Amino acid sequence: MSGDRAVLQGTDELNRDTARRIARLVDAAGGRVFYVGGFVRDKLLGIDNKDVDIEVHGVEPAALQTILREVGTLLSYGESFGIYSLAGVGIDIAMPRRERKTGTGHRDFEVDVDPFIGTYEAARRRDFTINALMEDVLTGEIVDHFGGRDDLAAGVIRHIDDVTFAEDPLRVLRGAQFAARFGFTIAPETVSLCRTMDLSDLSKERIEEELQKALLKADRPSIFFEMMREMGQLDVWFPELEQLIGLEQDPLFHPEGDVWTHTMEVIDRAAQVRDKCSDPYAFMLLALTHDLGKIVTTEEIKGRIHSYEHEIKGLPLVESFVRRITGEKAVIDYVLNMVPLHMRPNVLAYSKPAVKSTNRMFDAAVCPEDLIYFAMADRPVISGTDQFTGDSDFLFERLDVYKEMMERPHVRGRDLIEAGLEPGEYFGELLDYAHKLRLAGIDRDAALKQVLAYARRNNRKQKRNPDQVK
Repeated sequence: MSGDRAVLQGTDELNRDTARRIARLVDAAGGRVFYVGGFVRDKLLGIDNKDVDIEVHGVEPAALQTILREVGTLLSYGESFGIYSLAGVGIDIAMPRRERKTGTGHRDFEVDVDPFIGTYEAARRRDFTINALMEDVLTGEIVDHFGGRDDLAAGVIRHIDDVTFAEDPLRVLRGAQFAARFGFTIAPETVSLCRTMDLSDLSKERIEEELQKALLKADRPSIFFEMMREMGQLDVWFPELEQLIGLEQDPLFHPEGDVWTHTMEVIDRAAQVRDKCSDPYAFMLLALTHDLGKIVTTEEIKGRIHSYEHEIKGLPLVESFVRRITGEKAVIDYVLNMVPLHMRPNVLAYSKPAVKSTNRMFDAAVCPEDLIYFAMADRPVISGTDQFTGDSDFLFERLDVYKEMMERPHVRGRDLIEAGLEPGEYFGELLDYAHKLRLAGIDRDAALKQVLAYARRNNRKQKRNPDQVK
């Protein structure tokens, strides 16, 4: 067993042992403790879930706090909501509560802790039947008031209560991401209810949390967006994606259909390689947004559909999309860097140009490896032929060449100073020129001679003091 796996297993055992200790003490005080939520759902699905949530019934808050202090160091981060934790233990401990919507914000709820409301009422406030399952920590008894086990077996996401469900519009996105993660369908009555809910007051942070789960945990993230489409809920947070529906492409290169269909296929292929990438989340956003430029560039010319320069002209749309979803500068910068480059790997792999061309492409990318993985996900399909993958072997071979060249000695600022140049603003231009020579495979000594000659020519043009370059 590897060290990481041993740590994880040790943590899991600690969490469960702690839950059982709490349950025994609560049982002695006349109460019961249940595993709740995703922990029970995932256990029944055979999925590991390290997030242990327990709910304590039948004891007063003060009594529970006394019990928890016997077990460990009590941390109360939501006492008014009946929520506790213990230092060094990964368990969320909650008491049953009633909730009543008081406003439009996600925090606008009136909460009453009531440890004696019973399991039915406690479970009824949850979103979906598969998340309302409870398991007695000591006996293993499954409490299922709303048919959650049947829905798990059938692969159905079904809401519990029309009124309480509609109080939190985030549940629209939660339903979509659960469908994507588990490959489930959403019950027709739940789809109908979700169509009536307004998502405009949700915060970007809550939207991003659900989107991340769909993009990073689902084998087919496209299901998330297909469900959002079916529920009529793309327009507020994902309007650019909605505009891809029905947007035609050249069938010679895209026999799969419109830009929406292509994008959904790309994100599903990207999901198969995301764990190899430097930033899986940013990589998936790249896959999601790479063709938004076709919204503003698609036109028919002489009977053929074209989207010339969509990778450049679509950047304002891409930036608007990612800034609406995330505030992470590194993620935004990654996407805006990679979208303009996204077509080049497959084009160059097809034409097999000189090393200088692939070097320039890799040098422009924030992560060259990720650019190749994206090219694999975005592979064009030429009608009437086998799938053209862009020859990823060629691209990785060229990437090795690029990396080897970047490790060679190259012209630096100090080399220019030692050659007699006075430092100044024009050094940036000279070093840029030196870098171009480096990408072309020119060795350091030859490149230095060319840079000095370039500097002399520029000095003559700009009528600089001829003594500045010796």
